Amino acid sequence: MQQVAREMNLSETAFLVEQDDGFSLRWFTPTTEVDLCGHATLASAHALWESGVLQAGQPARFHTRSGLLTARQKNDLIELDFPALAQTAATAPLTLLAALGTAPVYVGQFGGRYLLQVESESIVRNLKPDFPALRAMPGRGVVVTSLSAGPDHDFVSRYFAPWVGIDEDPVTGSAHCCLGPYWGQQLGKNRLSAIQASARGGVIQIRLEGERVVLGGNAVTISRGELLA
Repeated sequence: MQQVAREMNLSETAFLVEQDDGFSLRWFTPTTEVDLCGHATLASAHALWESGVLQAGQPARFHTRSGLLTARQKNDLIELDFPALAQTAATAPLTLLAALGTAPVYVGQFGGRYLLQVESESIVRNLKPDFPALRAMPGRGVVVTSLSAGPDHDFVSRYFAPWVGIDEDPVTGSAHCCLGPYWGQQLGKNRLSAIQASARGGVIQIRLEGERVVLGGNAVTISRGELLA
């Protein structure tokens, strides 16, 4: 699986194996197996429904390193039921901030990754990290976030993880398992809309349900192929 993920050379490649009560699901970056990946889970559910392995309206059940995850079709969205991830206040290394080229107004940490809140959406969008410098220091991942400048969304973010073979992830469900509760507490809301402002970008609808976070998004099939091992 790791060799196939390296060949695919995408931020994550998902692998499904059918079981009696659902599917085993694992995710690999080009270099590393990861514990949780939102957009690859959403894509997996989409592929199961589109191919007819699961019937329309039938929940998708995934057994993963992060426990049982479920996906459901709701109107025009696919909703993922994920665990909420708490963050705690932290101090970021000055070398990390220098490599990112930003001065945050708040620093948190969750699951070995950093959360940096900055003053504005323009700062988030204009970041140009020094990836060789980041790779030279210890790390796992860092999400940079701010309030949205527009009325249609609550917050924006970008996610960088060169330590696991992903300079910038297009859309990161696992990060929103932390960002959702973080901004929900800041804004006093349990329903939020978020933008991940990568080059490809994505919109995530978030609903907070206690120790769970429901993430809503869309998927489109762009290619099909046969792997010849």
